[in-house]
Amino acid sequence: METDSFAAKLELALKVLSMSRSRMASELGVDKSVIGRWLAGQVKPSPHNLERLTAVIAARRASFIMLDWDRDPAGFGAALGAPSDVRPSRFGTGLPLPLLDQIADLTDRRATAYEGFFETTRPSALMPGRYLHDRGMVRRDASGLMAYRMGIGGTEYEGWLLPVQNQIICIATDLTSGAMAFGIFNGVSQPTVDLIDGITLSTALDPGRTIIAAPIVLRRLGPLSGDDEADEARYRELIAGPPLAPEGSVPQTIQDHLSRDFGPGEMARGGEWMMTLGLARSIARGVQFSEGGG
Repeated sequence: METDSFAAKLELALKVLSMSRSRMASELGVDKSVIGRWLAGQVKPSPHNLERLTAVIAARRASFIMLDWDRDPAGFGAALGAPSDVRPSRFGTGLPLPLLDQIADLTDRRATAYEGFFETTRPSALMPGRYLHDRGMVRRDASGLMAYRMGIGGTEYEGWLLPVQNQIICIATDLTSGAMAFGIFNGVSQPTVDLIDGITLSTALDPGRTIIAAPIVLRRLGPLSGDDEADEARYRELIAGPPLAPEGSVPQTIQDHLSRDFGPGEMARGGEWMMTLGLARSIARGVQFSEGGG
């Protein structure tokens, strides 16, 4: 059973059973982020968790058994009693991006530079003049791509970092609300990333989900340990930290980098017409050595 095939089948099971990710996580006794990673095709459940997952489904579909996970999409849907027009997507839960093979090849060559624990600094949309920190980690997943997981104030985003030419494209989703966030970062050529900068596109947490574009800095906190359980515990510790940067804690050079003026008035004074972050202005940097476990 391929990882992506499992993800599509689990997505269908939740839909047919009218179960939320949180409800399934509660019945299995796992964190909802685990369900999110299964659905994202990043990992498959262990044999023990697959047995428990089968039992949860069998409690609602008495004829469902472990072997049903190995059926083709049509057979799996039939085992769940799904209507004939409701079947796993032919794309699984993945996005058939053009140039994905080239992205995967570049990831093979450069992933170790970007894996590790990170902290972002970005302007706060709801508190002008203040800055926020997301914290999390970058780690290659079962697909071979760089999985991106960041949390802030009870919100967790999961997605991917995709190397394209000399830049890193971020695509991430809030697994609770379904909101999405995107980013483009300037990459580095050194063996290990120290700091990268870019521009993000996301939505605020106000009632209207206001669309926001903002500059952002992603700073490396340290390497992965190589122990998945230890890294997960470290991730949980990091995202429990305060999201709002204490006043005066963000260096002035970073504040200046994240708070530049642009627009018609600034252009008339010889400044920028649009928000840009070209290589000439970038503060992205790396180091010439690869940290142990990173």
